[in-house]
Amino acid sequence: MTADPTLAVQLIQQVAHQDRDAFSQLYDRFSTLVFTLAMRMLKVRSDAEDLLQEVFVQVWRQAQGYNPERGSPEAWIINIARSRAIDKIRSIRRMEKSFVLTDDLERAESSENVESSAAESEARLTMKGALANLPVAQRKVLELAYFDGLTQTEIAERLAEPLGTVKTRMRSGIQRLREMLGTQAV
Repeated sequence: MTADPTLAVQLIQQVAHQDRDAFSQLYDRFSTLVFTLAMRMLKVRSDAEDLLQEVFVQVWRQAQGYNPERGSPEAWIINIARSRAIDKIRSIRRMEKSFVLTDDLERAESSENVESSAAESEARLTMKGALANLPVAQRKVLELAYFDGLTQTEIAERLAEPLGTVKTRMRSGIQRLREMLGTQAV
């Protein structure tokens, strides 16, 4: 997403020294990406706006801890956003669980239900975070397949792309996801 990652690294280093102009530039550079991820994960605009603010407050406070050898500025900021979003989703779910209205309280409070729901949510969030790091063309075909339930033929029709191109993008995207997630179970 960023044209010059070295500039972003320099901006973070300047932010670490409390440089407000550098922070403003960093915000301008990454706020849309963070907000888009927040909307996808949280689905509620006010929650996404809150998350955007929380992420950049954390960036301001933790800029001195950023290490360019551990990842790009984009990946560092997205990881902060993803972690905060997961925390927010878990918090919302805990609140929702505390207000469960059911005749079967034992079933509603079953630790198996809560644990499997949390594991499924975390897996979904991990996948969505990994998808955010794919090239747009690969991400689009995978999202249409997995989130919209379209077949490869339907994707090709919707995108007005040759079926072979869609298949190649899906195969390449899945391979990159496997590499990012460190698993063959994708």
